[in-house]
Formats: sequence, structure tokens, C-alpha cells
Amino acid sequence: MYINLQGHKTFVSTGGRNFDPKGRVLLFIHGSGQSHLSWMLQSRFFANRDFQVLAPDLPGHYLSEGDALETIEEQADWCAELLNALEVSSATIIGHSQGGLICLELARRHPAKVAKMAIISSAMAIPVNDALIDLAANAEPKAAKAMVSWSHATEGHKFDHSMPGQNHLGYGREVMAQNPGGVLLTDLTSCNNYQDGAQAAQEITCPSICILAERDKMVPKKFGLKLAEQLADCQVEVIAGAGHFVQSEKSFQTNNALRPFLD
Repeated sequence: MYINLQGHKTFVSTGGRNFDPKGRVLLFIHGSGQSHLSWMLQSRFFANRDFQVLAPDLPGHYLSEGDALETIEEQADWCAELLNALEVSSATIIGHSQGGLICLELARRHPAKVAKMAIISSAMAIPVNDALIDLAANAEPKAAKAMVSWSHATEGHKFDHSMPGQNHLGYGREVMAQNPGGVLLTDLTSCNNYQDGAQAAQEITCPSICILAERDKMVPKKFGLKLAEQLADCQVEVIAGAGHFVQSEKSFQTNNALRPFLD
């Protein structure tokens, strides 16, 4: 569905179902250079299991108008404004990678809006290699291709996918290619500049879960475990054999880890 937010046409996937703000709302927040498409195998799954799904394209991404927001703090406030615009009193927030940083800041800045928090393949900080930032600035398609490759483990490099007709590397590249030029650089820079994750984690009191990928090269598992140690009420699930894009590479395992926590 489309809504008007901050004067811009904004796309929000509801998993193919009509959205009811009075139900059990899940807010899925995508990562750098991504869109709602990175949550395809979660949004439909949970929308058809009595959850109310919101998977927005962040500003300037894919189907949403406006400029990409430059800081994690701005992105968190935007998510809170989205919930307000849709008359959602509180939601379970679920973030992947950069989306995990946004979750930390959203739960810190707007605790009344967050019932529970699930962080996937993320950490308290995501420093970005200078070479990747330079590549995103000067050769964005090459940066996206490299990120997709690094974000999948061995199985993800095979021509296989739980969605018929797809393969992980091809789908990942297509998702990133839908975004306007410059968005990836803005996203990576916002991750690189975010310094408040440790303090945010110490302030968060809502129930949480960290779902981590055993073979994550982008945000290694050890940093997700350190985040979990700082959260007051946090479960941990490690998905065996998975790379950074765990929610697509190991969608069944990811959904099975999320479901009991959400219920």
C-alpha cells in the first residue's frame, strides 16, 4: 500500500493482506541498499498467520519517494512517524543489518512504540570498510555485487532458492538494483557513523531476540553475541550455515526462530 509520509509517497508492503492497526503488528526494517523485497519470505509468511505486517521501503528506496535519510537516528524517528501515521499504538520491530541499528535507536527513542524487538544479522555498531564505501561512491553496481556475494554463505552461491525460479545471488542483485544511485552510499555511511548502539542497548528493556548467521562475513556473529549480552531480556538463535542475508538464504529457519518469540 502507499501512504503519504512527510510529504512523500511511501510504499509499505503488508504481505498481501489488508492492514489492521489493532492487530499484532510487525514492523520489518530492511538493511543497506535493500527494500521491502528483502522481507518477501517473512512478510507473506506472517501476514498469513494472523499478524499485521508492515515492511516499508525507507525514504528514497525502491518505491518510496524522497531522499534517503542520512542518519540512523533520522531513520528511527521516521519509523516511529510511520507507526503514528497508521495509528499503531505499538509493534514488534524486526530489523536486518542496518535495520537492526534502526531498531536499537527506535526502541531507545520511542520505547512506548516497541512491544518486542528482533534483531537479525546486526550488532551495536556496523563499521564499514573504507574500500567498500569508496566503491559505493565511485562504482555502485560493483559495490552491490560484492555485497551480495559476501552476504551469502556456500549454499547461497548455488542456483537454488525457496522461491521457484530464483537464485540467491541473482535475487539479491535485482533487489539492490531497484534503488536510485547514491542510496547505497548514504546507507553505508549512516551505519559507519552510528556510535550510540551500546548506550541504546543498555537502555532497552523490552523482550528481544538476536537471530545471528553462523557464517556472516558482513557482521560477524561474535558482534551480535556482544549485543545480546547488553540487552536486558534477550534470547539468541544462531542459524547454522547461513550468511548475512539469513532471512532469504535460510528463510524457513529464520521464520521458525521468529515465530515462538512473536507468539
